[in-house]
Amino acid sequence: MGVDYYKILQVDRSAKDDDLKKAYRRLAMKWHPDKNPNNKKDAEAKFKTISEAYDVLSDPQKRAVYDQYGEEGLKGQMPPPDASGFSGMRDGSGGGASFRFNPRNADDIFSEFFGFTSPFEGMGGMGGGSRLGGSAFSRSMFGDDIFTSLRNASSGGEGGSGGHGMSRKAVAIERKLPCGLEDLYKGTTKKMKISRDVIDSSGRPSSMEEILAIEIKPGWKKGTKITFPEKGNEQRGIIPSDLVFIIDEKPHSVFKRDGNDLVVTQKTSLVEALTGHTAQVTTLDGRNLTIPINSIVSPTYEEVVKGEGMPIPKEPGRKGNLRIKFNIKFPSRLTPEQKTGIKRLLTSS
Repeated sequence: MGVDYYKILQVDRSAKDDDLKKAYRRLAMKWHPDKNPNNKKDAEAKFKTISEAYDVLSDPQKRAVYDQYGEEGLKGQMPPPDASGFSGMRDGSGGGASFRFNPRNADDIFSEFFGFTSPFEGMGGMGGGSRLGGSAFSRSMFGDDIFTSLRNASSGGEGGSGGHGMSRKAVAIERKLPCGLEDLYKGTTKKMKISRDVIDSSGRPSSMEEILAIEIKPGWKKGTKITFPEKGNEQRGIIPSDLVFIIDEKPHSVFKRDGNDLVVTQKTSLVEALTGHTAQVTTLDGRNLTIPINSIVSPTYEEVVKGEGMPIPKEPGRKGNLRIKFNIKFPSRLTPEQKTGIKRLLTSS
């Protein structure tokens, strides 16, 4: 049977070029010998097999021979003279088509694909911590395969044909930034301390700390991203990653946000619901609102106060609405006289 290259790369037999590149990138980074110092011998064998599988399947001619004749045919002098699909590959005697498999060095394939021989040099060991720590970031944010999503910064290609003169940018590092509703209402500046590796003038890595000022604009919503370009670790041959903070909204004890609106629920008695009352609301910036409720309050009723919701970032000076919902407290029991009175009043109305 021979080796199943498709199974090694964990792809279907119909896999396209992009599928092969993604599979090779993930597996080669996982099994690179430099990343497996405690299991180097087995890792080297696995790494070599992965590289050979990618080399064969990414080459249309090698793949065609492998698909038809398998590994034995690929590494023998196959296909035979009557094989189709290789009419342009003739030997010096002018005879039938011939094909010779010349296996490539695994390190050469890796270097050509990524633009460097080992991504783990000068990092102090992946297990020991590629660091971007301090109070802001920790190694757990990177995961084990920090470089599995490496991409070209400018070439637009995945593999390249040489890697010389091309720098690749490390995958962006994202972190949630919890914000209270008051902060998102008024706007604020949060300061975050980070620690990262930089390359000094002698080419050696050193650690530096930096404080980033993150300006939160009034009205920003959950999911808003603030990017600090190239504030990740500096490493040879790689453009530092961008740091991306993603706004996350902390629950509030009084208000809920609904788009640009603020929603608050107040308790009211059945008598107040039927006869009217005055609602008191303290806003997120500390103002006290007095809102007369003159309508009959049903379980689905909402009192809308225009312009007292969240600021609208793209429309300075404008705000959403404040919507007041009501939790009506019904009496637990009524006396016969109360029932008679209520019936008389409601019937007469």
